[in-house]
Amino acid sequence: MINKRIGLVLAAVFALGLHALLSAAPNDLLVYFGTYTGGTSKGIYVSRLNVSTGTLSAPVLAAATPSPSFLAVRAQGDFLYAVNEVDTFGGKPGGSVSAFAIKKDTGLLTPLNQRSSAGPGPAHLSLDQDGHTVLVANYGGGSIALLPIASDGRLEGPTSFIRHTGKSVNPDRQGEPHAHQIIVDPSNQFAYVADLGLDKVMIYRYDAAKHTLTAATPASASLKPGAGPRHLAISASGRIVYVISELNCTVTAFRREPTTGALTEFQSLSTLPPGVTQQKDYSTAELELSPTGAFLYGSNRGHNSLTVYSVDKASGRLTYVANTPTQGKTPRGFGIEPGGGYLLAGNQESDSVVVFKIDRVTGKLTPGATIKVGAPVDVKFVAR
Repeated sequence: MINKRIGLVLAAVFALGLHALLSAAPNDLLVYFGTYTGGTSKGIYVSRLNVSTGTLSAPVLAAATPSPSFLAVRAQGDFLYAVNEVDTFGGKPGGSVSAFAIKKDTGLLTPLNQRSSAGPGPAHLSLDQDGHTVLVANYGGGSIALLPIASDGRLEGPTSFIRHTGKSVNPDRQGEPHAHQIIVDPSNQFAYVADLGLDKVMIYRYDAAKHTLTAATPASASLKPGAGPRHLAISASGRIVYVISELNCTVTAFRREPTTGALTEFQSLSTLPPGVTQQKDYSTAELELSPTGAFLYGSNRGHNSLTVYSVDKASGRLTYVANTPTQGKTPRGFGIEPGGGYLLAGNQESDSVVVFKIDRVTGKLTPGATIKVGAPVDVKFVAR
């Protein structure tokens, strides 16, 4: 009897959450949260952001799938893709990538298919500029692969598999390659991979028609030994590339040569506030430019804060603005809604997502609403 009552209560809670999504205003946004499962999370969750008030509806399970940590959504808002950080797929060691169709009326996801990520520990995925290819980075195997997207949204491949080689100076974290993120430039001609294990950003020429990658010349750009590059952000013009490094808590700015893809460093700043020194349990996570390109944001685990920089439009140089507490522990990914008014940050160890209002003049953040999401890692928006 007790179990039956619990089931009825849970069903009622789900129905209320679904009703909230169905009754959303036309200009509200769907928000998807990638998570680690095994605790309170069962997969990908969806909520609704009211862009007028900055409030979030109660999250609803959009799709049950194992550890869908990082997400990617096509610009059309029709399909969503997620890495699955699992140990085996199809009876073989390695992770996978899942494809879903988005139901915009409810926000729920319809599973389409899964494919191998071609390596263990897939840590990140992204889409090319045309939305025709998924690019995936495998942290555990130090490898990258491409998965073409069929017309119905299903994944094919993988194709163009590349495994990095080498190591760097940190014996605990850099004894082998660890591809942590892969993204393409605005021209859709180059792909950049932050490899934490090599202290390098690997540079590839990207052929969108053939779904292939080949090493560019030069083939990489180096960061300070022991830095541990994790994620990148590329300016809308493609002229500047920013790299956040996990191990030494820095953001490094590079000028980008558009014909060769080459990167030249011109600035490096701490992600910690002035006067705060690096601690053993401090590390960075996400990096993202505001929609206007006027501000750059980074997340600090351990210090549990979001760093804000202003961006000089002419030179790309950064100026430190502030560090804002994330109102929780271990901030991972975050997302800035397309209108640039709000930043949503996931606190993995606090099982929470916090809405921050963005001051459009200064870039500073003010905390607002909080919702509970189990072990949130990534945040993605879809217009309804």
